[in-house]
Amino acid sequence: MPAIDVSDIRNVALFSHSGTGKTSLIEAMLMATGSIPRLGNVEDGNTTSDYEPEEIKRKSSIQASVAPVNLSGKKLNFIDAPGYPDFVGEAISALSAGDAVLLLVAAQASVEVGTELAWKMCETRALPRMIFVNKMDRENADFFRCMESIRAVLGRKCVAIQVPVGSEQDFSGVVNLLDVDATATLGSEIDKLREQLIETVAETDENLTIKYLEEGTLSDDEISKALRSAVLKGDIVPVISGSSTAGIGINELMTAVIDLLPSPSEGPPAIVEDGSELDPDPAGPFAARIFKTTADPFVGKLSYFKVISGTINSDSQVWNANRSTDERIGQIFVPLGKNQQTTQSLTAGDIGAVSKLNATVTLDTLSNKDNPIKLEAREFPQPSVTAAISPKSKADVDKMASSLSRLIEEDPTLNLTRSQDTGETLLSGIGETHIDVALEKVKRKFGVELVSEVPKVPYKETVSSVAKTEYRHKKQSGGHGQFAHVMIEVQPLPRGSGFEFADTVVGGNVPKEYIPAVEKGATKSLEAGPLNGSPIVDVKVVLYDGSSHPVDSSGMSFEIAGSYALRKGVEQASPVLLEPVMKLDITVPDSYTGDIIGDLNTKRARILGMNPSDGATVIQAEVPQSEVQRYATDLRSMTQARGYFTMTFDHYEEVPAHITQRIVEENSKEKVA
Repeated sequence: MPAIDVSDIRNVALFSHSGTGKTSLIEAMLMATGSIPRLGNVEDGNTTSDYEPEEIKRKSSIQASVAPVNLSGKKLNFIDAPGYPDFVGEAISALSAGDAVLLLVAAQASVEVGTELAWKMCETRALPRMIFVNKMDRENADFFRCMESIRAVLGRKCVAIQVPVGSEQDFSGVVNLLDVDATATLGSEIDKLREQLIETVAETDENLTIKYLEEGTLSDDEISKALRSAVLKGDIVPVISGSSTAGIGINELMTAVIDLLPSPSEGPPAIVEDGSELDPDPAGPFAARIFKTTADPFVGKLSYFKVISGTINSDSQVWNANRSTDERIGQIFVPLGKNQQTTQSLTAGDIGAVSKLNATVTLDTLSNKDNPIKLEAREFPQPSVTAAISPKSKADVDKMASSLSRLIEEDPTLNLTRSQDTGETLLSGIGETHIDVALEKVKRKFGVELVSEVPKVPYKETVSSVAKTEYRHKKQSGGHGQFAHVMIEVQPLPRGSGFEFADTVVGGNVPKEYIPAVEKGATKSLEAGPLNGSPIVDVKVVLYDGSSHPVDSSGMSFEIAGSYALRKGVEQASPVLLEPVMKLDITVPDSYTGDIIGDLNTKRARILGMNPSDGATVIQAEVPQSEVQRYATDLRSMTQARGYFTMTFDHYEEVPAHITQRIVEENSKEKVA
């Protein structure tokens, strides 16, 4: 496959609310250009870009996939991004490979939440974009109503450049708004849209504004040139329409992508870690960003990359600047869904894949060792839902950790940890569906069946008063016996202090060589408190007296005595249960603020502050961890997925008495069961 000029490439990420038809649109474009022999269908599970079993089962995209389309000597690399919020990591991967974005809106539904969220991601990255109003052949499809919704929600810079012809029962095609003859009989609404287009284009250029005000019109050539310039700058977002399943408007869409959206050299520049910009020059220094990784038990690891600058060749050596290691490049592929076509090289701006890279992971930069380049880091959102993971059978125990680790290489928004407090293996992700899909993949790819549960809350115990107690350990079993007598005082410490031990013994009642044994025994008893069996913290133990036997006393005897003395002392010092309290920063549209505050109040939250910011409110609160184990799901439900949050551990504090009683009772029932 010969190298293609960077000016002839368009890298376009497809975004929308889930179910709007991105996958069907890619299928229609591949069919229209002869890239596939027959049209696949989401319902039948045979589309090009949704090929993973988990996608076929859910009839929805869960990963970013690449589909190149060749038209009129141009190469259009479309990256199908999932619309479901749980797979935002894949959406970010798609954005890192795209120079522009095509947003889909369903003609009968108008702008939905997923499209709003995708729009905000585009705004943050200043990416040029275009909107395709899909499903014009469906019942209740209304382009004009949809256009009003687009401009109301996404802004006045969204303007129609094409309009549908025919009714929803007889949708037959699309025509260019500037084609006066073709639109002459389509009604006054068309004239209104044409005026919107011309006015919006005129506003982007001072000279055009003056001419439009003086003459009341602009030439087609002036509009075309100014329109493309405005689209590249992000000042205008063109809107067109069609139907992916009916195959109407597809060629017009691809032509608009070629004519209006940027090539890699015209899109936002790649930023190097030092802040400099890297131009997509085929003759420049080599640099490629890994934007996606898939793990396969048979093929191995497949790394998808975008060549930012220079050229990459099959059977070559490259340098991973992030890992400071060499990587061997074998055969380079051009991906088309799950299939790959081999190629000898790819140049700046193009997208490809390579298998079996050893150290490289998503968002790493490949370059040359003699000219190492590390591109600016991209951040993925932090996980917000955590599940306790365990193997379903003993046969899966050994393979669990390695399988999950390989999956995390594929998906940077997953995180695997082990709780030191509860001993559980914890898998964290963006949402519950995200974790469910991860476990399905582990079973399918690596044959490891895992089960998930709500994680245990890492409660701790402490004391709330001072208590003095003693314990005498005496055992006679023939020969030397065992004897140790200790008198201790248990004292509460400030939260977060841990454990302290001191001795004030005088007169040698407890010989000095045995005092460390008393501390060791007390420390062992910190592992499980009397209330819930949780670790004991924030306690000071003072050994103030005791006695010994010249023959029967030993370090072991005093260790046992110290252990029992602490248990007894904690029970007498008014033990209390402590729970972890999390710090939440919740960002929601202003209209949801009241509902969120009300819900937080039912969760024993302490509201710390509310900060308005550009139509949204950031709510800061402290909430017990037990109340927000599934807060991601609650917040998504309350805000129609428009809200998001970050959560970090803040401190431990005492559990109210009535809740302590309930927790202790539940724990007792679990032990009996």
